[in-house]
Amino acid sequence: MRPLRPARTSRSAALSAAALVAGALLPLTVQGTAHAATPNGGDVIANLFEWNWPSVANECTTVLGPKGYGAVQVAPPEDSIRLAGSTHAWWDVYQPVAYDLNSRMGTEQQFAQMVQTCHNAGVKVYADSVLNHTAGANQTSTDSYGGAGFNPATFTYDNVPYDGSDFHTSPQNCPNADMSITDWNNVQQVQECDLSSLSDLYTEKDDVRAKLAGYLNKLVGYGVDGFRLDAAKHIAQADMANILGRVNNTTWTNTRPYVYQEVIPGSSGQLAPSAFEGNGNVIEFTYAYDLKSQFNGSIANLKTFGQSWGLEPSAASSVMVTNHDTERSGQTLSYKDGSKYTLATEFELAWGYGGTAQVYSGFDFSTSDQSPPADANGFVTATDCSSGAWTCTDRNQGIANLVGWHNAAQGRSVANWWDNGSNAIAFSRGDAAWIALDNGTTAVTQTFETGLPAGSYCDVIHGDPQPGGGCTGPTVTVDATGQATVTVNPGDAVALYAPTPAAGTVAETFDENKTTSWGQNVYLVGSIPQLGNWNPSAAVPLSSGGYPVWSGTLSLPANTAFQYKYIIKDASGNVTWENGGNHGASTGSSAGTLNDTWQS
Repeated sequence: MRPLRPARTSRSAALSAAALVAGALLPLTVQGTAHAATPNGGDVIANLFEWNWPSVANECTTVLGPKGYGAVQVAPPEDSIRLAGSTHAWWDVYQPVAYDLNSRMGTEQQFAQMVQTCHNAGVKVYADSVLNHTAGANQTSTDSYGGAGFNPATFTYDNVPYDGSDFHTSPQNCPNADMSITDWNNVQQVQECDLSSLSDLYTEKDDVRAKLAGYLNKLVGYGVDGFRLDAAKHIAQADMANILGRVNNTTWTNTRPYVYQEVIPGSSGQLAPSAFEGNGNVIEFTYAYDLKSQFNGSIANLKTFGQSWGLEPSAASSVMVTNHDTERSGQTLSYKDGSKYTLATEFELAWGYGGTAQVYSGFDFSTSDQSPPADANGFVTATDCSSGAWTCTDRNQGIANLVGWHNAAQGRSVANWWDNGSNAIAFSRGDAAWIALDNGTTAVTQTFETGLPAGSYCDVIHGDPQPGGGCTGPTVTVDATGQATVTVNPGDAVALYAPTPAAGTVAETFDENKTTSWGQNVYLVGSIPQLGNWNPSAAVPLSSGGYPVWSGTLSLPANTAFQYKYIIKDASGNVTWENGGNHGASTGSSAGTLNDTWQS
């Protein structure tokens, strides 16, 4: 039973970095557990590269769910090698040594808790999955983050178990004595030799396939909803199809796991990205390469950006602006490119090409092998977006709000294109949403055809839409002809849309009659994430436009029971809770209104 005024404990204290390193146990989520929320219907993936599990869970609750992200991509969760005396390079998580889930990001129990927490926020979880190989045969360390027993020199991995017969060898499989890949258009070499000295698994063997599928099913059993398949190009398509065919439906939605594959372009025929589409979507590297080229040139060229540029079909692609490899190689834009990176990510979300779009949030680096922020043993510490050590792109106001814009624009075609022939562009997505981007060096003022109905719109790049229809930032007026006069500053954007409830949600209006004193404002807080989970700092502000009635309309899960209260905050931040028992209500399958009076 929910207390009338629940104790406000510190979640960050409960999931401290010290507990993470110590491997503190948290309740396990098991297959068949009922989930408290339904998927929010979004399709944008927040790629939280090497964030630890408590930090991912917190981000799902405080940012990703509320902003409408559909899924979070997490780092490979299996146990991996820990190099002796090293500075714990980021890439050691891509050298698996066992398929338990005790890793440098946290314990198996913390992983399970993270998945459950993200689901409660309406966010799916996609796990980066390393199936092609184990640790490198050139490694001498026999130490791992989770304590698994292994020896890469003798190809023995006791916890799986694997032995030498479970790996490709030369000359039986790989024609090169050193197991290297010398011809990237040779199918046998790419799929049966070692990628960067990483011991290549014999995925033609039924026993190896069964163990890899067993690992994926373990993740599914904990609620994982999909997989990024690392180095998919290096596994024969028939082998991958066999492995994936053994994987169960997801536990949350009882659907097939979403699959998107790392297939780096440059090879032809059977090794081209298109040859892998039968097993799932492919990550569209060319999309990212082209965005860098245009944002370093003229974005007016993006008017025709799509499959005609040599990209994979939109529905078969998972698009990105950057990832952990390409930001270090300089092949794509990255956080180091400042406004160009931000604008390119905003364009990605607005343009709508791709079956899914990724927003990448990693960590600051000065050398290519640099570890994420970690303790002396290599265990990743809590993400602190204010420290300068992490690049929390998913939280950028314009990018985070463009996720809602993206969701509202789904299914609408690009229209009302405008450009200045150089580095300023604008377009709408039908009559649902409009954006302008200035990648130039001077401000652009223009009367634009927005395609939007007449009204006053929140510029979501610079302000947050409010439940009652207000905005914390500037607004733009669209006239009866759909035109708006807008100034877009250099390296900046303006974006407008009318937020609509996500799939599986309904609009619930709260009207609270309360006379207040000067400087006081009324807020709404309650038992579900959309109402702040009883945390007054996450309470929803209400509008006083019809004073003394304070109002707000929120998108809440349909057919869901919840409890709530109203609180008052004054200019000093003092909180006054409504007296008496909690209000109780249930959403239905359509919009509703709750009329309340302060319980004095």
